[in-house]
Amino acid sequence: MKKVKVLGSGCKSCEATAEMVRAAAKKLGVEIDLEKITDYAAIAGYGIASTPGLVIDGKVVHAGGLPKSEDVAKWLTA
Repeated sequence: MKKVKVLGSGCKSCEATAEMVRAAAKKLGVEIDLEKITDYAAIAGYGIASTPGLVIDGKVVHAGGLPKSEDVAKWLTA
């Protein structure tokens, strides 16, 4: 199971990123544990200054703006 964290304030881009991850995981048959992190101190702890951020299995894979769906699929299957 992949541990996925979406980092951000809960804005539309953050929600869209979370939904993109859910959809990709379902399509790929990858089980995920999705957590949304909205605490700015926790987000800063990952070294992210621009949201949404995406952390998969403890590794920051994306920060700032919507990720590409093909990148999300690649990260979930890595």
